Amino acid sequence: MTTPLRKDAARNWQRIVSVARDLVHEGTPLQLNDVARRAGLGVGTVYRHFATPEALLETVAAPCLEALAAHGRQALADADPWRGLTGFLFHTVEAQVTDAALPPVAAAATDALARTTELKKSVASAGATLLARARDAEAVRPDLAAADLVPLMCGIAHAVSVHGGTPADRVDTAHRYLAALLEGLRTAPPSA
Repeated sequence: MTTPLRKDAARNWQRIVSVARDLVHEGTPLQLNDVARRAGLGVGTVYRHFATPEALLETVAAPCLEALAAHGRQALADADPWRGLTGFLFHTVEAQVTDAALPPVAAAATDALARTTELKKSVASAGATLLARARDAEAVRPDLAAADLVPLMCGIAHAVSVHGGTPADRVDTAHRYLAALLEGLRTAPPSA
């Protein structure tokens, strides 16, 4: 059981995370000293809450990972394997192009926080299970492996970042690229 933070400590925690989120979305690497300066807090206060920049980055990415894990659970409850898989992948690619904290956290080989590891495993497990269900239903190519999903999704996210545009344009572009990819992954419907 964790002890709730005092009100001032909770405000400081929120301020640190908010400043870090802004820095990440600006494309500025997280340095705890910079976060402290921008938050108007002492460096010691920031270090008491977050021992490393990686822990802070993972905290910034946590709401997105939690949402993806929830989408994975919803997709697994869908009776239609193809719809479950594609819905999950659309949520995943949207998250990749709208939350700048997600790609580096998802790509990290090790995690600073146990919760991050748990969430990443949940998301990966959902993706693998959804793909296996779609493959078993012969809705997706049999040669597609779960290990293929991450590079394919990262490829779309990278292509979208090269394409640029407003956040809404980026989401539209990601959806268009993913729709094209999904058509290539889907098995041909049986002929009548």
